[in-house]
Amino acid sequence: MKYLITGGAGFIGSNYLHYVVEKYKEDFFVCIDALTYAGNYNNIKELEGKKNYKFVHGDITDRKKINELFEQEKFDVVINFAAESHVDNSIKNPEIFLTTNIIGTEVLMDACLKYEIKRYHQVSTDEVYGDLPLNRKDLKFTEQTPIHTSSPYSTSKASADLLVMAYHRTYGLNTTISRCSNNYGPYQFPEKLIPVVISKALKNEKIPVYGTGENVRDWIHVHDHNVGVDLIVRKGKSGEIYNLGGHAERTNLEMVKTILKHLGKKEELISFVEDRKGHDLRYAIDSSKVEKELGWKREYTFEEGMKETIDWYIHNQEWLENILSGEYKKAYSEEKDNLAEKNNK
Repeated sequence: MKYLITGGAGFIGSNYLHYVVEKYKEDFFVCIDALTYAGNYNNIKELEGKKNYKFVHGDITDRKKINELFEQEKFDVVINFAAESHVDNSIKNPEIFLTTNIIGTEVLMDACLKYEIKRYHQVSTDEVYGDLPLNRKDLKFTEQTPIHTSSPYSTSKASADLLVMAYHRTYGLNTTISRCSNNYGPYQFPEKLIPVVISKALKNEKIPVYGTGENVRDWIHVHDHNVGVDLIVRKGKSGEIYNLGGHAERTNLEMVKTILKHLGKKEELISFVEDRKGHDLRYAIDSSKVEKELGWKREYTFEEGMKETIDWYIHNQEWLENILSGEYKKAYSEEKDNLAEKNNK
């Protein structure tokens, strides 16, 4: 089987590639990534040279490029990780989110129809459901929870989900959708909460926390999420949506304090700042459907996963600094130059 993995140089996509390229030696994986600011070629550089993997630099909104790639590679499965995903950025500039997350999805599915792809999988988010009240711990998002978005980001992802569902119903495209809670783990771009807190705490800099820090998120280790995606792609029922949750609700403030404690840093570093516009109160995922129907299980407890994650960032400070300095943007061009030099010898 040949797989197209979009957005494979990003946080979740790169972790997925490291998992499947190693696990499924008989399958072939093509990664396409536009290497915009959050796409880091260093995340997947060590996969180069693997017999069942190759990288393509390209944008999923480029219809000509996508059609040429599909024509050339004859894919069996497409998994769409590619997305603009930072809520703050979507509030400042919604257009790029609508373009990448909606039009990019449409371009991919048109190619899937044209080249008769066996399965298209859309990686989505729990944010399409909106939020839950803080005082109702009994409530969780299920696959039947109505879409009720809050930000341009979540609206763009919900729109893409609806488009996937429409392509399944109207054109008969074989599709699945997964909606996950907040991911944590290695290679997360340092604009998100966990790497921001770690990088600032290591330098004894002030750590910004929105509002009072009482907003609640459900956290899942990126490996558990990706095992779930892989399971859904291979065994999920066509046309279905599956929730993947961590069952690890924590307030943002609790998350920050957990990291500071592990690093041996004082809580005085915490600095409360003006709350985000339209800030969702609480996310909580009910993942019983995928557990019962497909046998998905989480391997990480929150405590184990967070310890491993924090330690990874401690031991990979060069990776962090490479991003903060902007040096990471040169990684792909330098790799191309190195390959060209080798080929000319």
